Amino acid sequence: MVELKLVSKTEHVLKPIVEAALENELHLVEAGIRQTEQHLKNFEEKYQLNTGDFITGYENDRYEETMEFIEWIGEFRLLKRSMEKADTLRSISFAN
Repeated sequence: MVELKLVSKTEHVLKPIVEAALENELHLVEAGIRQTEQHLKNFEEKYQLNTGDFITGYENDRYEETMEFIEWIGEFRLLKRSMEKADTLRSISFAN
């Protein structure tokens, strides 16, 4: 577990400001996840292949390297990182 202490020079209460910022960031990340999932779905429909099978095949040199396949891999990696970020944001709690 990681703890973070915030200190402000003003008398304003920080907790609601930080909570709102974290909630907003989570909404943005979730919107990005939905968009990325749609991009992956478009690739899957176009090639009649699910992303997991494509990644496995690509890593085993079953597919030629094209710009579109590189984009597909990039979207897959972006989804993984975005989901990890969303999980991290959801796991944040306040001590007081």
